[in-house]
Amino acid sequence: MGKVSAKVFDLKGKRVGRVKIPPIFKTPARPDVIKRAVVAIQSHRFQPQGRDVFAGKRTTAESRGVGLGIARVARVKGRGQRAAFIPFAVGGRATHPPVVEKKIKKKIPRKEMRLALRSAVAATASKEIVASRGHMIDDVPDFPLVVVDEVQSLKKAREVEEAFIQLGVWPDVYRVKESRKVRAGKGKMRGRKMKQAVGPLLVIAEDEGIIKAVHNLPGVDVISVDSLNVELLAPGTHLGRLTVWTNSAFEKVDKLFGGR
Repeated sequence: MGKVSAKVFDLKGKRVGRVKIPPIFKTPARPDVIKRAVVAIQSHRFQPQGRDVFAGKRTTAESRGVGLGIARVARVKGRGQRAAFIPFAVGGRATHPPVVEKKIKKKIPRKEMRLALRSAVAATASKEIVASRGHMIDDVPDFPLVVVDEVQSLKKAREVEEAFIQLGVWPDVYRVKESRKVRAGKGKMRGRKMKQAVGPLLVIAEDEGIIKAVHNLPGVDVISVDSLNVELLAPGTHLGRLTVWTNSAFEKVDKLFGGR
């Protein structure tokens, strides 16, 4: 990235100063490393599951052997010809049931995770990468987009909406609102009926009411720079999320994640 400084905008969308772009924003894009990091983070939310080891085996069924003119399947004693225990019988055991011992958490080296985070942070400053992800950025005045710290003290969704309109970010929130649809498949019955796109991310240094203010804005996430992670910066393993940085968070990000 050729720029050495970024413009700082107030809540009216007017430029009020400049800030030096930290070296972390010069990290090259690494989609391969970011994908590994995001998948590893997602795997930590998986819940181990298994089956009762005696499921389908609590029966007196036993094979009667050969010479009887019938198949050699296990049959319940005293119940005629009813098969049991075997996988293809009604009420029989499962063939290859899931086991709780299966390792479902993925791990990657710490340095690789930090590289993924630095690369995801740097991608937020690339207009081409953000646009290729599908965000509406026609009215966004600059990349990286840095705003004054006053945005952290907004306490009403209406105030956040007005600020986003002035900063050119609101069209992307509207895109998310229009993208809401009923999910295809059985997820509808499992508490995730609706599906929608991902909107802007606001990175702050301190919460003074902004997290509650954006609660009802679709697709908008707010995160403290101390808690920044790869999945928020690259949802679905795709880097280049539209990100709004507060001035203090922007200056702090290199100190937190810039080193090796």
